[in-house]
This record gives sequence, structure tokens and C-alpha cells, in this order.
Amino acid sequence: MSDENSIAIVGMSGRFPGAPDLAAFWRNLQQGVESVTHFTREELIAAGVDPAQVDDPDYVPARSLLDDVDLFDAAFFGINPAEAAAMDPQQRIFLEGAWQALEDAGYDAQRYPGAIGLYAGQYMNTYLLENLVSGREFVHDLLTMSKPGMFQTFLGNDKDYLATRASYKMNLRGPALTVQTACSTSLVAVCHACQALQTYQCDMALAGGICITFPQKKGYQHQEGGMLSPDGHCRAFDAQARGTVFGSGMGIVVLKRLAEARADGDKIWAVIRGSALNNDGDAKVSYTAPSVRGQAEVIALAQALAEVDPATISYVEAHGTGTPLGDPIEVEALTQAFRQHTDLKQFCALGAVKTNIGHLDVASGVAGLIKAVLALHHRQIPPTLHYQNPNPNIPFAESPFYVPTTLQEWPAGPHPRRAGVSSFGVGGTNAHLVLEEAPAAPESAAARPEQLLVLSAKTPTALDQAARNLADFLEKTDAPLADVAYTLQTGRRQFAHRRFFLTEGDAGSLREADSKRTKQQDRSDTPVVFLFPGQGSQYPQMATELHASEPVFRDALDRCLALLEETVRAVLFGDDAEALARTRVAQPAIFAVEYSLAQLWLSWGIQPAAVLGHSVGEFAAACVAGALTLEDAARLITHRARLADAVPGGSMLAVRLRADELAPYLSGEVSHASHNAEKLQVLSGPAAAIAAVQERLDAAKVATVPLATSHAFHSAMMDPALAELEKFAATLPMRAPEIRWISTCTGEAMGAPDAAYWARQLRQSVRFVEAFAQLAEDANLTFLEVGPGNTLATLARQQKRVAISSLP
Repeated sequence: MSDENSIAIVGMSGRFPGAPDLAAFWRNLQQGVESVTHFTREELIAAGVDPAQVDDPDYVPARSLLDDVDLFDAAFFGINPAEAAAMDPQQRIFLEGAWQALEDAGYDAQRYPGAIGLYAGQYMNTYLLENLVSGREFVHDLLTMSKPGMFQTFLGNDKDYLATRASYKMNLRGPALTVQTACSTSLVAVCHACQALQTYQCDMALAGGICITFPQKKGYQHQEGGMLSPDGHCRAFDAQARGTVFGSGMGIVVLKRLAEARADGDKIWAVIRGSALNNDGDAKVSYTAPSVRGQAEVIALAQALAEVDPATISYVEAHGTGTPLGDPIEVEALTQAFRQHTDLKQFCALGAVKTNIGHLDVASGVAGLIKAVLALHHRQIPPTLHYQNPNPNIPFAESPFYVPTTLQEWPAGPHPRRAGVSSFGVGGTNAHLVLEEAPAAPESAAARPEQLLVLSAKTPTALDQAARNLADFLEKTDAPLADVAYTLQTGRRQFAHRRFFLTEGDAGSLREADSKRTKQQDRSDTPVVFLFPGQGSQYPQMATELHASEPVFRDALDRCLALLEETVRAVLFGDDAEALARTRVAQPAIFAVEYSLAQLWLSWGIQPAAVLGHSVGEFAAACVAGALTLEDAARLITHRARLADAVPGGSMLAVRLRADELAPYLSGEVSHASHNAEKLQVLSGPAAAIAAVQERLDAAKVATVPLATSHAFHSAMMDPALAELEKFAATLPMRAPEIRWISTCTGEAMGAPDAAYWARQLRQSVRFVEAFAQLAEDANLTFLEVGPGNTLATLARQQKRVAISSLP
């Protein structure tokens, strides 16, 4: 099978006997742990088993159990407690597993643009029979729906609703099918999901199965010649094999077309090269018996569809029930399929997960698949338990197979590591997959050393637990921090309770509950306003680190600098604060940094609902809003800076007064340059005149701060530059903004600016307070200062608004 038709396994989840998650499952497999529980007489009697049955010599007190089957986070899925209590735990736990599997794949179904399918099956509903049915009256009410709540009980207990309920709760919009073929169900579900992906019925698919039986604590009656083990151990392929032992478990895989998984940068656990299904028909001794012919044909078909030489398959995860009849038939069928292409002997390891966890019935196929995937991923073949001597009816020495009894490394060869997985159902529906190890992942691009890790949850308690879980994960894994950050931001459902961490990988900080890093948010579409500061906010090296570490910022800044005077680049990346303060350099440099910062925020998905620029900041605001092209904005700010730089120097002074208190200090020379806050004004004029005003203000005990500027902007000293600036601006095309642009020259929303506007903008007072008031009606706005410093963010916070700075 070509890469075009291959299917990638991009996510998995599972709960198996002795293993609440896949990490524990793999450790148990590596260490050869058997997770079958053998009960004491007292435990069984306490669980309600008849003492006479417990004492029967043929009663086997063993079963593999799934822990915590009574637990379910009903509130998370919006299910009320009464409905959850009446729901089959198989549906409840499968729903949790499906959510975990999709999270393992790194996707949020709400934001994923494609269709996600779901194919799954479950075991017979014993919860209904054991816990809910209380007599003939209940059965009558359920069958007739004659009492309130009975329809919900029906929906929560019938197999038909396993897949559709999960699709509804998770917003999966692809096919949702419940599959039932007895023991082969979950692997058959995987095959159907592969076919759906290959025919483009969906773009991603979940597939698997679940089996939980009640009561949990129970043994079984052994019958000689039957399929149940006499001692509670499954001894697949061994001379002492006498049957299997049943148990509970759940497994789900997430599938995607390989080419798209690679293009999307997904983590690929393994690749399904080929899959096949068939049925035995009547070519066997009984309905429940296996068939060599049926099994051999489905294995050969899967290999042919995979376009794989069986000689390159070095592991097979068998159905492996450990029965005297089933094991020889399975090995004979495998041998026939392999012998069509190779005469090699004992080159392929043969495993059976049932020796570890028992027979999970409906979930057994996906359990074997997950085991094989983990073996490929870790490049190790786990031992098959309880194997000492071969079944005398299995000629292993002449076959392609051997049974590994210890953990062994899986060496690389001339071909990728490959494995087969079989699952055969009572009634004859057979499934086989051919797996291949994941292709080599591309080398990670250089990432910024600090990453933003974001978490969200439905409750504060869950948020705390999510932080602890993330800390545990970071301590135990070597996953690139940038990948972790990306998945948390794009592949997780967004809930109201949020927490963030800026970290280089320190897990300890994640364990500290910090209210400054936590927020409850009822809306996920909080509108953002970009604030662009003006001259005086610049500082040396303000662009250096981002230019080195952020490609989007670097590309945008390089485009800007290519349009500006060469001196701007040299000064921008230098350490000379005095050179950077020169108007001819400062204004174009501020524009370039602000425009590039805006492109970086835009690339991260932060779209402004409005823009507002303070003085020189209006050039970046107009450009980002679409009123000016980058090229024209660069030309205009360059010309403005040259003209302003050519007029005589002057001074500017910040003053702690209300606007109506300024009149005694204004004159023909001293202008009111900026209204920044209720009690924060800026005066502008010749240096001597400003110094004289400052003396008077100091004498009046009014706080003042001289600003680090070379010229008296927004004063009469700019008059010589206005006509030439307007003339140049008239040569540039200007459009109506595509984003709401609030002018700090007029204090109102802007349409298309004209040439005269840019002359007025240099001369008239900056009306920041009036412009900011245009946004005051929307209390949900968040203000983001897109430029150096934090002057405008500070002014916004003084108005009791949420405001964030970009730099430093």
C-alpha cells in the first residue's frame, strides 16, 4: 500500500486490567506482569457468590478487572446524575476514553475543520441485568416506556447508542457506527475506520471497543474441553494451554490519512499499511469453531493490500486464546499466509496479550493492536507469558514463528519494523492488520527557550489537577516544550477556568496555584484593541531578541527596514540611545517595530477589533487597519521624520494637571501637545519657554517630568513642516480602514484619511483621552500595547481596563 492509502495512528487511549493508562500498560508488558486477579473465598462470598459454587473443584476464582468502573465525571459531559446512574458503565467509560484519545492526538473537535468519525463496539450490557432490572415490573416499564425516565434508561443501555452518544457529546461530525462481531469487534471497527478514511467519508476517525461485565468479582465454571482455563492463566501456544480467562478493558485509537498526518506535524504512533476482513462461512466444524482457511485468507489479503513481503514482518500479535484447538489453527493459518511468499523459519515473534490481561472479548482486538503499536514505538518485543514448551500440535521449528519469553530489543533492519495483528470473532468474522513503525519525524525547528503553557478546565479543582498532571508529564517526558505548548493552545477544548505559565520547562511552577495566572472567563471571543505608542517609547535593542527568535517578526521587520533609510537598521540594532532618540531615526524605527509586532500577534491568532495609535503610533495603526499599504506608510513616516527633524529643536513636559487647569501655562509658544489622562497632560514648545513653565509649575507644587524628545511635537514649532508633509501625503493613495481605527487626532473613528489629516496629526494635540473614551462602552475589551514600553497599557489600566504590554 502506498503512503497515499496508508493510515496513521495519531492518538490512543486505554484502560486495561492493572493499568489505568497506556504508560502503565506498557510497563506491565515490558516487565511480564500478569494482571489477572485471583479472588479469595471470602471475597467471592462477600460479593454474593454462592459458597457451594465457590467450593466446587471446577470453579475458578479468577478474572481480570478494571478499576474504578463506578466513577464517571458526569458533569464534565453535561449528564445529570440520575441519567448517569442509569447508564451502562461501558458507555460512560468509553466516552471518557474517546475524549482522552482525541486529546492524545492533539485535537479539539470543536475547532477541527474536518469530519471525525467513530467506529466502536461494546460487550453485552450486564449492568442493566445486574443492577437495574428489579423485577418484571421494571422490564415492563422499560419495554413500554410507561414511566418517566425510561427512555433515557433505554438510550443509556442499548448498544446502538455507544458511538452516537460519544459523537454527540464530542461534536464528531463524521460517520458514527456501533460495530458488533463478538471477539473481533474492536479490530473490525478499526478496519471500518480505515476504509472510511480511504474513501474520504471522514478526515479523522476514532475506533475501538469496551468490555465491562458485572458483577466484577466473580469466577467461572471450568468445563473440560471448553474455552475457559482450569487455573485462571492463559497459556497461549504452550503445551499446557487449556483455555483463556475473561476480563474487562477499553481501548481506542485515533486514525488519520498518513499523508495528512505528516503534513500536519502529528505525532504518529505507527502506520496501518493494510487491513482486511472476511468470514469463515461454513468451512469449519461448528459455528463457534475457528477456520484455518478463513484466517489464512484474511491475513494474506491484508498483506497483499499492504504491499508488504511477509518476510519483512518480524512480529505478530496473535488472537492467542490459549485453547488446544484454537492455537494450532491460528499458527497454521499464519504459516499458510506467510508461506505464500517466504520459506524463512522462526524469524517472526508471536505474542498474545491475553497471557497478560486475559480475554477482553469485544475489546481484545484493540488491546492487541495497542500492544503492537507500543512495541513498534518503543522498539521492543514484550514477552509472551506462561510459555515453556510448545503445543505439540504446533510445528514451530518449521514455521516462520517463535514465541518470545523475555523482553527483547527489536533491531532495525533493511526494512521498517513491521507487525501483524489478528482478531477472530466467535461466528467467524476475522480481522487482520499490517502495521509499520512510524516514519522518522522531521527535525524540530529552533524554538524559543520560553514557552507559554495554557490550561483550561470546567472547575477550579479540575484546573488544579490539570496543572499537576502537566507537571508530572513534563517531569517524566522529553517531549519538546514547544510541541507541548502548541498542543495545549490548539488541541484542547477551551473552558472557562484558565491558567497560564511562561516557562523554560520548570515543572515546579505548575504546582503553585497563583491567582495572577488564573482567570475565569465566560467568553472565548474577548475582543482586543491594539494600542500603538508614540515617540519616547523606544529603547536600544528593542527588536534584537524577537528578530533572532521569531521568524514572523523577523520577516516583517526586514521588509520594513528595506523600505527605510539604511541608518535606521544600524541604529535599531545598536546600543546608542542618543542616536535612536534622533527624530529622523526614532519615528521610522518605532513604526517598523510596531508593524512587525502586530504581524507577530496576528500570526498567533490575535485579531484586533480596533486599533488606536498615539502620535507616531498612528502610522502603524493606519497600516494595520488597511488605510495605508506598508510601502506607503514607510514612505510617509520617513518623509514626516525628515521634515520634523529639520525644524529647530524643542522640549516636551508631562504635567500632573487636568486639561482645564492648563490655561495659565499656555501661550503662543507653549502648546497643549497631548491629553493622556484626566490628570496627565503634555506641554510642548521651545526649550527656554518649557523650562520657564516648568519653574512655575514646580513653584506651584505640580509634578512634572521632562520627556526624552529632541523636538517640540504637536506645537507651533512643527508649522514649517506642515505644507510639505501635506503635499507629499497627497501623492499616496489612501483607503477606508478595514479594521475600526480610532484617531487620537480627532478623538473619533476614522474613515479614509486625506493628505491634510497627516499635517493636522503632526501639529494638533493628541487627544488620547477622547479617543480612548470611544472604546469605553465595551467592558469586555482587552487592550494590547503593540510596541516598546508600557505607557499606553498603564494609561488603560488607570481606567480600570485589562491591558497587556508586548515589550520589553
